[in-house]
Amino acid sequence: MPRIKYHKELANQRKEILKMGKLVRRMMHDSVISLKEQNLKLAEDVISKQNKLTNFDQSIEENLLKLIALYQPVAKDMRFIACGLKMITYMARIGRYGRDIAKVTLELENEPLVNKLVNIPHMERHACDMILDALKAFEREDITFIKDFEQRDDHLDDMRYSIFRECLTYMMENPKFITPCTHYAMVARYLERCGDNACKMAEKIHFLVTGEQIEIK
Repeated sequence: MPRIKYHKELANQRKEILKMGKLVRRMMHDSVISLKEQNLKLAEDVISKQNKLTNFDQSIEENLLKLIALYQPVAKDMRFIACGLKMITYMARIGRYGRDIAKVTLELENEPLVNKLVNIPHMERHACDMILDALKAFEREDITFIKDFEQRDDHLDDMRYSIFRECLTYMMENPKFITPCTHYAMVARYLERCGDNACKMAEKIHFLVTGEQIEIK
């Protein structure tokens, strides 16, 4: 009976981690939509989700640590718990970047929208897809979803630098674009960091599935 309860709790924590992943992905997506549409209400909604994000982080961590204390897991079960503890840290960071982008929306309330946010919406879709595939790999324990993350992360880096260069061009052409474009460059940096955290998730998922440590550079 204790083992049945133990495996049921492992399954429950997998579900909670996936729920947290869905939340942070939504926060990131909605934050960029709020910026693109200058939707202050949506931005405030993203910011309000910070408490829910914190609750997920604390609750999952507490429950995973309890499983270690109560059942002394070994082998793959221990790798699952180690993976989960790392993933919630990386996902909490992604959620905070989403919150920070939403705050940019509020700060730019009265600023002109420059060239439909340059290439930021496309960059956000790319980062969101990486997060989604990491979550699929975790849910199904299938590393084929993350096998090309190094190339995808390189592409995300290239987009960030492209956005930065384009923003510099607009700022030099017209001083009124200095404030929004400075924020756009920072948003691109946030999205790049979201991709980096998706890669860190992928590394831990690879270890969970194979028992092999890798580094996605």
